[in-house]
Amino acid sequence: MQQYLLSIYQPDGDPPPPEVLDPIMRDVRAVNAELEEAGAWVFSGGLHPPDTATVLRPGESEVLTTDGPYLEGKEHIGGFTVIRAPDLDAALGWGRKPARATTLPIEVRPLSHGA
Repeated sequence: MQQYLLSIYQPDGDPPPPEVLDPIMRDVRAVNAELEEAGAWVFSGGLHPPDTATVLRPGESEVLTTDGPYLEGKEHIGGFTVIRAPDLDAALGWGRKPARATTLPIEVRPLSHGA
């Protein structure tokens, strides 16, 4: 079965207040439980804010290290889930669930297992 990455695009800035965030997180936990029960969940994780990132770029003689995200933008990847699905349509069906739960955009992309 193919694996897919569900990336959550999160707006930059502070998280919403608890009265907004708590119901969203409850719905996300319910989606994760549904994925696990269906045998589709592989693993997931949240990410620290983009200002905690370190980017490594190949230079002419060495790899350069810079702080912060690769690109400046108004949103960043805030978390991800890797799932198993028989095809893209099934993966998109799973991706719709966290999109509704979080009210945020979800990118669905097949993982490549080649070298």
